[in-house]
Parts: sequence; structure tokens; C-alpha cells
Amino acid sequence: MMKYIFMLLFLIPLIKNYWLFNMMFMIMCFLFIYFNIYYDFISCTGNFIGLDILSYSLISLTYFVIYLMMMASYKVYKYKESLIFFMYTMIVMMFFLMLTFSSLNMFLFYISFESSLIPTLFLIFGWGYQPERISAGYYLIFYTLFASLPLLLGLFYINYMVYSMDFWLVSLSNINIYLYMSMVLAFLFKMPIPFFHFWLPKAHVEAPISGSMILAAILLKMGGYGLIRVYMFIGSYSVKYSYFWIVLSLWGALLVSFLCMFQSDIKSIIAYSSVAHMSLVICGIMSYSFYGFVGSLIMMIGHGFCSSALFCLANIIYERSYSRSLFINKGYMVNMPNLTMFWFLLCANNMSSPPSLNLLGEIYLINSIISWDYMTFIFLFILSFMSCCYSVYLFSMTQHGNIYYGFTFLNTVNIREYMLIMFHLIPLNILILKFDCFSLFI
Repeated sequence: MMKYIFMLLFLIPLIKNYWLFNMMFMIMCFLFIYFNIYYDFISCTGNFIGLDILSYSLISLTYFVIYLMMMASYKVYKYKESLIFFMYTMIVMMFFLMLTFSSLNMFLFYISFESSLIPTLFLIFGWGYQPERISAGYYLIFYTLFASLPLLLGLFYINYMVYSMDFWLVSLSNINIYLYMSMVLAFLFKMPIPFFHFWLPKAHVEAPISGSMILAAILLKMGGYGLIRVYMFIGSYSVKYSYFWIVLSLWGALLVSFLCMFQSDIKSIIAYSSVAHMSLVICGIMSYSFYGFVGSLIMMIGHGFCSSALFCLANIIYERSYSRSLFINKGYMVNMPNLTMFWFLLCANNMSSPPSLNLLGEIYLINSIISWDYMTFIFLFILSFMSCCYSVYLFSMTQHGNIYYGFTFLNTVNIREYMLIMFHLIPLNILILKFDCFSLFI
């Protein structure tokens, strides 16, 4: 595992050559995926790091998405917008995310979990679009750090009680509500749980395409990863409090789904739909069942590909119209008919159509939540219906109607952008053929 971390350092000499750096990162991505075998136990261990199926899946997703982020950020290369600093940011982000997903020591996990905020902030501050990106960065920092300090204190308390900070060695007998809240709040805010989610749409709207992709595909998944890890030793205590989080998540997801229908910004719709999907993941983990954990992992992987691709499509439109408004961006079926097919496929995948990973994840999650309490079917029914509504709304508003007469010229879509969307779409719909490996993870 350490060799992949050190390989990142050898990318630094290539940093001045955009295409060579991109190609080497893609090769590293496939080396990691093909030369690491997923096991249902911790493997590839070093001193403080190791892999199991959960880590392997999320690190593979991180490698793939960061490669696609660089492919999507061609504008940074074209207009020489601090390209070398951008490449350094990518390397640092990959380094911290690999450490986060492979740490066996809870303190190392905490350090890398919080450090991944720094390159994200650089992306938003350095390559964001509007002056409001400063306030978006403040929201991101303070929402996340507000809940993270109790987690740090909780980790020190665990070390004081059991003399170990290894995820796999901690066994607690005297858990109380304060320790429980300190261990879960940071991850719930990161996912984010509804009613504490306002930092996410704000950050998405102000972030560049690379920032939106990493936020949607990876940073939200860090919350789910952390919850699954800490539930290894506080899960049995959490059962009596899970009703609170499940009710809050379902009710919040319902409100957020309705809120999607009132948005006029394309990025806002996709960001709010991410909150609704992550609420289901929270419910699956809190149900503390086999189906819930497996469904959460599959949903996180599927959502990572799907929402990242939708942000790419929104950026393709933004680079031509210089607007994200639904009132201006209409009628693209006439001007970009090939892209309309990708919009349709990804909006369909966003509402969990077969054969996407989202469908498989929702089947597992709905099973686990209804098994927890059958009355939740009312919320789940409306949620599934609303996900269909806002996905169709997004597709029909952008692709149908009359094209804005102020557009004198729109560039056609190039091969790089088609490849970018295809690289999201293929794993999203093909990985369902290999879903047996996900079920090994519990």
C-alpha cells in the first residue's frame, strides 16, 4: 500500500507536462485497481495503513475521479490558470484521501480526514467563479470543524480507556451518549445530514468543476466511511438512538427533494439531490444491518460516478453559455443532440434506473430501512417518486424548449468531453455485473 503513496511523489517531476501527468495518473489508477485483490479482511498492511473491501473500493473511486477531474479541467491548462499549483493540489489531495481511506490508526485517520479540507479550499478559492466563493469556503470550514472537535476529544478518551487507537483493536464496554455523539457528529455533518447540509449546495455552486466533482464523488463518502468504521465498536450502543437519525434523515430528504423542484441553478439541483441520496446512506448505516452496510457502500460508489458525471455535463453547458440558469440554458436537444443522450442516461441513473449501481444500492437500502420499521415505506415511496420528478425536471428544462436567442454561437462538444462522460457512465452501469465483491465486505 505504501508504494502507491510514494508513487504520487514521483509524479511531481512530470507536473509541467499536463498530458503526461494525466496519462501517468491514469496508469497509476489502473495499477491500483488491478494489482490489489479485494479481501473481506485487512490486507496489504503497513505500520498504520491497510486495505479491506471498503477501503479498496473508495480508494479506487478516488484515483479514478481525480484522473477525471484533471481531464475535466482542460480550461486550467488552456488558459494557464496556475496550472502547476493546480497539479500540486491534485497530488496533495490524492495523498490525504489515500491516507484517510487506508488508515488503521484513528488519530492518523482524523489528521488526514481534516487535512483533505485544505486542497478542497484551495480549489474553491483559487479556481472558483464568483466572489461568493469566500463565504462558501467559510461555510465548508466551520460546518465541518464545528463537529470535528468533539471527534478529536472522543478519540483521546478512547485512547485513555483502551490504550489503543487501532480501529480493529478498540473494544468499549462503558459507552455513554457524549462519546457516541462525539464519534458520529463529524461524519454526519460531512455526509451531510439534512438540516446541517447548507454548506454543500453553497460550496458546489461556487466551486470549479474539479471542486464539484471531488466534493460530490469523494468528500461526502468520507462521512459514510467514518461511520461504518466507528460502528465497528459503538454499533451495539447506537441501536437505541438510530430511530432519531433515521427519522431526521428521511424527513429531511423529503424536504430537500421538494426543494430540488424550486431551484433555478443546474448545480443546485444536483447538489440537493446528493443530499437526498446521502440521507438514504445514513439510514442504511443507522439500521445496523447487513443489507444496510452493503447497500450504503454500493450507493456511495454509484452516487460518486453519477453525480460527478452530472456536474461534468453542467460544466460543459456552463463553458458555452457562461450561465447555470435553467431559464437561459434550454433547447440543447437541437444544438447538442449527442449530449442529450448522455443527459438522459445520467438523469435516468440518478433516479436509480437499471442497470446502474444506484438501483442495486437502493434495493439493499430500502430493504434494510423497511426491515427496521415497515412504516418508513411511506417516506421511501415519496422519496423514490420525487427523485424521478427532479431528474425528469432537470432533463426536460435543459434539453427541451427554445434555445436562448442571445446565443450567437455555441461550440460543439469535443472528443475529450465525450470521453469524460463515458468514463463515468461505463463503470456506473457495468459494475453491477460484479456486485458480489461488495457483499463480501461485512
